[in-house]
Formats: sequence, C-alpha cells, structure tokens
Amino acid sequence: MTGYLDLALLVGAAVLLVAVFAVRVSTRLGLPSLLVYLGIGMVIGEGGFGIRFDDAELTRTLGFCALIVIIAEGGLTARWSTLRPVLGLSVSLATVGVAVSVAVVGVAGHFILGLDWRLALLYGAVLSSTDAAAVFATLRRLRLPPRLVTTLEAESGLNDAPVVLLVVLLSATTAATHPWWYEISIVTYELVAGAAIGYLVGAAGKWTLRRAALPSAGLYPIAAVGLTVLAYAAGAVAHASGFIAVYVAGVVLGNGRLPHRRAVLGFADGLAWVAQIGLFVLLGLLASPDRLAAALVPALVVGVALVLLARPISVLVAAVLARPVRGPRRPGNRVGWRGTAFLSWAGLRGAVPIVLATIPLSAGTPGADGLFDAVFVLVFLFTLVQASTLAPAARLLGVTAPAELAEIHVEIAPLENMQADLLQLDVAPGSRLSGVYIDELRLPVGASVTLVVRDGAGFVPGPDTRLRTGDALLIVATAAARDVAERRLRAVSRRGRLARWFGEDGREESP
Repeated sequence: MTGYLDLALLVGAAVLLVAVFAVRVSTRLGLPSLLVYLGIGMVIGEGGFGIRFDDAELTRTLGFCALIVIIAEGGLTARWSTLRPVLGLSVSLATVGVAVSVAVVGVAGHFILGLDWRLALLYGAVLSSTDAAAVFATLRRLRLPPRLVTTLEAESGLNDAPVVLLVVLLSATTAATHPWWYEISIVTYELVAGAAIGYLVGAAGKWTLRRAALPSAGLYPIAAVGLTVLAYAAGAVAHASGFIAVYVAGVVLGNGRLPHRRAVLGFADGLAWVAQIGLFVLLGLLASPDRLAAALVPALVVGVALVLLARPISVLVAAVLARPVRGPRRPGNRVGWRGTAFLSWAGLRGAVPIVLATIPLSAGTPGADGLFDAVFVLVFLFTLVQASTLAPAARLLGVTAPAELAEIHVEIAPLENMQADLLQLDVAPGSRLSGVYIDELRLPVGASVTLVVRDGAGFVPGPDTRLRTGDALLIVATAAARDVAERRLRAVSRRGRLARWFGEDGREESP
C-alpha cells in the first residue's frame, strides 16, 4: 500500500511541476494553459501512458471542489468599485442570458442533430455557463478596460449556480412531478437564498477577522478561504445555491480590508492555480480518445450554434434588459456596441461545461456519453480558437486599454497598516501622459508617485520630473484616494494635462 501511495505522490508531483512550467510555455506560444492541462491528462490517460480512469462521480465531486476554490478566488480579487457599475449586466447575463442560450442551442440540437428535446436542452444547459477558470486565466493577460473584464469575471462567477440547477433538473431519469412554475420558484429561491447566505457569511467573517488577533499571519488566508467554503456548505445545507454563496462571500471578504490582505489574495491565487491544474488534468484523464472522433460533427454543429447564434443573442438580450429605463445613462452602466460585440466573442468555455457533463453521465441519463464526448471536443477546439483570437478581436473592436492601471500584488506591512495599495502605470505609446510633469498630474491627497522606472533604472521623481513614453510609475494610494487617482491618471492619459478643461473625467467610458 505504501508503494502505491509513493508512486501516486511521484506522479502527482511530476504532473503538477510540468503543469506549472507549462504555463510559461503556453503564454509564449499564445495558447490557453487549460488546453495544456487537458493535454497532459490525455497523455497520461488510457490513450497515452495507460492510466485508466472512468469514475464520473468522483470527477464531479472533485470538480465541484475545484470550482469552489476558483470562484472564491474570483470573488476575493473583485473590486466592488469596478463590480458595482456592471453588476446589473452581469446578473442579466448569468440569468436571462443563460435561459436564451439554452433555448437557442436546444433548438439547434433538436432540429439539426435530431436530438430529443430533453437531451437537446441538456446540451444547451451544459454549454451555457462560461468558465471562471478560463475567463480569469485568459482575460487577466490582456489589456482591457476594467469594465469588460469585471463583467465577464462576474458573469462566470454567477452563472454556474443557475446552470447547475438546470443540468440537475434535466438529468433526472424520472419524470418531473411538479409543474413548471414550481421548478422556477425553486430555482429563484436557491439563487436568492444563496446570495443572502453568502453575504451573511462574508459580513460575519469580515467583522471577525478584522477584530481577531490570530497568533500567526499565515492563519488569515486559511480563515478567509475557509469562510468561502463555509458559505458554500451553508448554502447547500439550506438547499440554496452554494456557488452563488461562494462568490458573494468572496466579494464581501475581498473588499473588507482584511488584515494581511495581500497574503490572503496570494494564497487564494495559488490555491486556484492548483485547483485549475488538478481539475483539467482529471478531466483529460476521464476523456476516452477512441470516442472523441465520433463526437467531432455534433461538437462542431453545437459549437457553431453556441458561438455564432446563442452567445450573441443572449448578450444582446441581457444588455437590453440591463439598461436603465429611467434616469441618466451613466457611462459605467453600459458597454456600447463594441463592448457588446467583444462580450459575445469572449464567452469562454472551459472546465465547467465538462464538469457539468459528468452530472448526466453519473446519473445514467440516456445520451450522456455522447454529450460528454461532444462537450470535451467542443471545449478543446473552440477554446483554442476563441482564446487565441481575443487580443486581435479587442484591437479590431477598439476596446483595448494600453495605458490603464495595473495593480502590483506585493506584501508590504506599512502599506497594509495604512490601508494603501501599490499601483503601476505604464506610459504606453500614444498616451498623453508623455510630456506631462509630475505636479501636473494633480493627484488627490493620499496618492503619490513614489518611483519612476526609466530605461531599466529607477529614481524618485520631483515635481518637475517630465514623463516619457516607456516610463513605469509606481504610485502609492490609500483606499480613499485610489479610485479618484485612477480616474485622474486615466483622464490625463487620454487628453493630457488639460483633461478637465476638455470635460474628461477619467471614467472607463468617457462621455
């Protein structure tokens, strides 16, 4: 027994290290790392090294555990100041958008592939959820407006809950005994109750951690992640949506100015990477290469319907419904037609659809084997196409943000004690920051440029230091001044030192 355990540890450690170093290789090649992980799982599986694994129930259980960690990390790193303006659109995408996507894919599957209605709708339900791991890992490498990134991340964190409920209902092997309105009311209760439980757990955890004097700084990250898992468990026990509870609890905790916040975020990020690697490798192990060729045609048909019809229609409907009927149309409340087009193309599928496909597989639903194979092929092919074309699509649509701010995640005790963040701003080609003096930035009280890196050398700037293209600025900003400082820097980057005179306020989408 000890020998098998040692061998398992050897193989597991080797796979983990290969996957970690594969991230750098995939980044250089422009490939999504999740495809590399799936490939590793298939290589060590029955079609490669011969490791046979076909336990769909265990895969579903471990997949849900991994999703809890990934969604929790997304919630912990979400900033409420950027999440709040797009919350309506994100919720609309995660609810109405999911319903529209399920309907469109279901119709395509029924009339083109000849599937019965339940199996066709099951295809739509499994594929209607964007994947948190794929979205978080891919979008954070691109220079996009925070509005678009936050919308997609929030959608991927929120839409797992209604989709899981739909897949479970459609996977039931016995006929439903309740009317449709009863099922809708149950789904509504689970979503609302899950959000409420997540908020209560997050608020209570935030209050406790800010007042608790734990004996070690390393205990705070463990406690924070443990609270998000507690939110999921509490939601599940209350027959509510645990995934909604996890994301809401993570948002509340992440915006609560917790002690050792940088350590919390770093710990959550590391756990999320381990969860992603383990999840994708496990799903690659579960796939049977001998059956994948037969699933190519159904995968292409459903994939084309999903990407070219279901996703654009669902985004358009969700955007229209999320638009305020009355009152001023604030720039932050809309994304414009360019942003809508990018949202339509950036609906990445990854591990979540494959994990969801294990639910009917473990329930013995008729047609579940073909569903799993088709979803696996679809995720592999369409993720390769979409993820590799996101950057060109963003440039084509004009939604790139070459001079936006980037946060540096460092652990510095004095900054944490004064509740301040360290930001980095790159003076990109075309930015109006070039030629501006430091004192012309007019940063608010509580924000200051502490270092300028120019030609590989750093120096402390003075008021008469003139910025150049290629400079990197390190800025310390307190919590109260951060948003104002970001808006001011964004405004100067767009319109120069006279930004206010031109009416530029530095919002993510200028009037």
